Amino acid sequence: MRSLYPEIEPRRDFMLEVDTLHRLYVEESGNPNGLPVLFLHGGPGAGCEAAHRRFFNADAYRIILFDQRGCGRSQPHAALENNTTHHLIADIETIRRHLGISQWVLFGGSWGSTLALAYAETYPQHCLALILRGIFLCRARDLSWFYQEGANFLLPDLWQDYISIIPPAERDQMMRAYHQRLTSPDKAVQLQAAQAWARWEGAASTLKQNTHIIDFFTQPDVALSLARIECHYFINDVFLSPNQLLNNAHQLADIPGVIVHGRYDIVCPVEQAWLLKAAWPQAELHIISDAGHSAFELGIIDRLVRSSDAIAQQLGAA
Repeated sequence: MRSLYPEIEPRRDFMLEVDTLHRLYVEESGNPNGLPVLFLHGGPGAGCEAAHRRFFNADAYRIILFDQRGCGRSQPHAALENNTTHHLIADIETIRRHLGISQWVLFGGSWGSTLALAYAETYPQHCLALILRGIFLCRARDLSWFYQEGANFLLPDLWQDYISIIPPAERDQMMRAYHQRLTSPDKAVQLQAAQAWARWEGAASTLKQNTHIIDFFTQPDVALSLARIECHYFINDVFLSPNQLLNNAHQLADIPGVIVHGRYDIVCPVEQAWLLKAAWPQAELHIISDAGHSAFELGIIDRLVRSSDAIAQQLGAA
């Protein structure tokens, strides 16, 4: 079974101004002449981690990470203004042009898969390949499943923690109730809601609960950006039209792809990967039999690393 590549440090990092409000953290590591790959993190609002560089062979890839608007090291932190899917797609194009890249590989999981699909369907000419994990189609039913009714039947004890800060009279609209608290002028109210929201997501992300992931998600800065930005996107239907990603999947016809999904993914049930494969038959689908949602479960790491190696070889970079 494959594991992550050894730890590496960025060759360079910089802040990129994308409008009068937002500045994005961008970094490069690996081979400056290698196959360009853009890592798209989850959330929206989660930010990048050093471990995200390690899905790639640093001799073969020019590895590019960035923190999306409002999260990680990007500024301003947890900002909702000028923060939509369309802004993020434009940011990816700004980064591509700034780095002088004509085509690249996109690698994204969970919300990162959503954003990769939305970008690739808009700019297929710039995409060499897609490696996607934990497919999140962001349909109304997908959001309702995790935040209103569905996942609660599988994790009733963890669900109780998630709903406990919301009065019973408001629980028929959980995302809206959370949004009111996450946008409250009272910072203590914001943080309480953010940590409850983030704890629910972190606890549900792995087949076996991982305290490291839960602890990371509930750190105040991480929780605030994750919960505020996710909830902002989700009550706005992630700024996409209904079923947009599947309806536009024909745009991916000439792009090779790999889909990796945990069989027991509670955050994003595997049906979403199955439907994407049906709409994009050129892609490979790998359902990992002993995994949930997280990129850092052993079976998912193994398949993602094998996939990044295979794409590099297929495209002549290894």
